[in-house]
Amino acid sequence: MALTMAPVAINSKSVRIGEVELSYVDQEQGEAAVFVHGFPVSGRIWDVHREAIGPQIRVIAPTLRYFGSLPWIDDGRNFSMQTHADDLAAFIGSLELDPVAVVGWSYGGAVALTMAVQHPQLVKRLFLFEPSLVAVDADPADLERAVADRQDMTDAARTAVRTDDLDRAMQLFIDALNPEDGTFERSPNRVQALLREGARMLPLFFAAPPPPRVTSEDLAQLRMPVTIAAGSDSRVFYKILAEMASRCIPDAELITVPNARHMLPVQDPATFSRLVLEFIERN
Repeated sequence: MALTMAPVAINSKSVRIGEVELSYVDQEQGEAAVFVHGFPVSGRIWDVHREAIGPQIRVIAPTLRYFGSLPWIDDGRNFSMQTHADDLAAFIGSLELDPVAVVGWSYGGAVALTMAVQHPQLVKRLFLFEPSLVAVDADPADLERAVADRQDMTDAARTAVRTDDLDRAMQLFIDALNPEDGTFERSPNRVQALLREGARMLPLFFAAPPPPRVTSEDLAQLRMPVTIAAGSDSRVFYKILAEMASRCIPDAELITVPNARHMLPVQDPATFSRLVLEFIERN
């Protein structure tokens, strides 16, 4: 599929969800799809993708609670995957477009998948790139390998957080999750700026309560078209979770992206955009 790279008209908006105001970007034309960003960036991470996807798809990109540059309404005490899943469900409901296509990456993919399990009526189809959500009743051997790899992935960043060096912690975190030394430094300036903006959330992220309980039976209840993608060179943690979810969801498609890692959406936005468009056109 050839991508059409063209500027699209967008509007920055906000909507009140309970006690918080969520900002979002909406181009207001085409078939709607809600794009859920990963940790620790904001909805602006999708700006580049919008140029490729926007002519065909109405990209709606919210910034989740605590993410982005706006002041927090509290000390971060409500930072959790359940909070973000609840906010996402309320956000989609506020658009009055449900059911709607949802695209999620990493933590945003886990939020989107949790929301889809809890509110399947809101989701028309679901595209997830390396969602970081574990089914609690998954194979014990898979769980053990995934947990060990996540611990290895986050150890250095956790140590830096304890010394209050959040900028250094973020660089270590991004290099480890990819995994590729220098990932942070080689990222485009706009991406580095978004990552640094989100560094203040690292203490919240590491101290967050466990994700909501999602079982293989819960995933088996999903009936919308689902595609889960993972990079061939990604960490074991992400590949195991992608395979785990795709096995549980009926008729889910699992795609392995050659020569790709966890940061594919920013390292190769054209490939990521093409995968999303192909998924939406097929479904």
